Amino acid sequence: MSETAPHPPARGLSRRRLFGLVGAGTAGVLASGTAGAVLGRATAEGDRTGPATAAAEPSAGDAVPFTGPHQAGIVTPAQDRLHFVAFDVVTDRREDLVALLQAWTAAARRMTAGRDAGPAGAVAGGADVVPDDTGEALDLPAAGLTLTVGFGPTLFTTADGRDRFGLADRRPAALTDLPPFPGDQIDPALSGGDLCVQACANDPQVAVHAVRNLTRLGAGVVRARWAQLGFGRTSSTSTAQATPRNLFGFKDGTANLMAEAEFALDRFVWVDDDADWLTGGSYLVARRIRMLLETWDEEPLGEQERTIGRHKGSGAPLGGEQEFDPVDFAARVDGAPAIPETSHVALAHPNTSGTAILRRGYSFVDGTDAEGRLDAGLFFICFQRDPATGFVQVQRSLAADAMNEYTRHTSSAVFACPPGVQGDDDWWGRGLLER
Repeated sequence: MSETAPHPPARGLSRRRLFGLVGAGTAGVLASGTAGAVLGRATAEGDRTGPATAAAEPSAGDAVPFTGPHQAGIVTPAQDRLHFVAFDVVTDRREDLVALLQAWTAAARRMTAGRDAGPAGAVAGGADVVPDDTGEALDLPAAGLTLTVGFGPTLFTTADGRDRFGLADRRPAALTDLPPFPGDQIDPALSGGDLCVQACANDPQVAVHAVRNLTRLGAGVVRARWAQLGFGRTSSTSTAQATPRNLFGFKDGTANLMAEAEFALDRFVWVDDDADWLTGGSYLVARRIRMLLETWDEEPLGEQERTIGRHKGSGAPLGGEQEFDPVDFAARVDGAPAIPETSHVALAHPNTSGTAILRRGYSFVDGTDAEGRLDAGLFFICFQRDPATGFVQVQRSLAADAMNEYTRHTSSAVFACPPGVQGDDDWWGRGLLER
């Protein structure tokens, strides 16, 4: 792959600072088409503080601002809990869809501020009035709740080619179903959807309450298609956060894009050259990845580390000592590459994949299967400027990943997330749906 000089950093961001904020712990390639720019970071964990304006990790009770140029829940410091739900729209009336999104926006403003979903709330409306909030979040704080909405390909054109809402000509070219990948075991019942809501919070009941009330408000207009609960974030989205571990026991998301890396976010996450209504938005890809934990748990530590390409304890790349040491593909141990060419780190690395995505996944455990094995794994969520040059490009790079022996992709979806709500009279999707 050819390499070129880095593009000039935006917004006065120095080249040195840019190198420090993109690809934590890696030497990566910023790809645009076939050209790229080598960027690196060799920052120890103790120095991983980001710029002076870096956002501090919120406390469990903090409210996250609802309005802004981008939707919250993308670069917001990743919370600990997730409730994700995809909906099918069950009406063909455009005005019903508009009314729903307006009602959802009003309820989201309230709930993300720690208030009831409706003005009367769970108890203030009186004994003869149906409450406009279900009440399970009474006395709980905002808990960092964010609600992020996305529009699926079938909202614009149904599978049988119908344009229910007059939106077919406004569908972005990048909003298409993901292609099949080798080894996929996708369940259509757990995939796709016309709309999605991603609820993240530091209290599981707050996240569930938010989705429950949006679902209630959508009765007769939308029907839940599939949903996923998640716990334990599997990536950091701010330099103020420590790197978490996934169910394989490894630190996950060491090289993730961070909220403080504005130039990299502009390059890889935010849309600015697609449909006008989507400018400032992003594309969300969701994949339910089952981890074959019983098989993994029988592997020796050395085999686990060679599969991942990092040390299990420290998170350092093989051949390194600390988590944020540069990934050195030239390092050798006993004459062989320290980081195997088929390891996850080697194949997911920007030098190999040629791109970057912002990860925002969560672990899940959904009971056991018929053989008594844990139905558990990673609910993978990522945001990017274009799925074709984001997730799809990375996933194709992972075709020979040694980790594939221990994982199964069972659901798949892609959504276009509009920009943030800007004012009191604004609502999710206004730029798309308002005539």
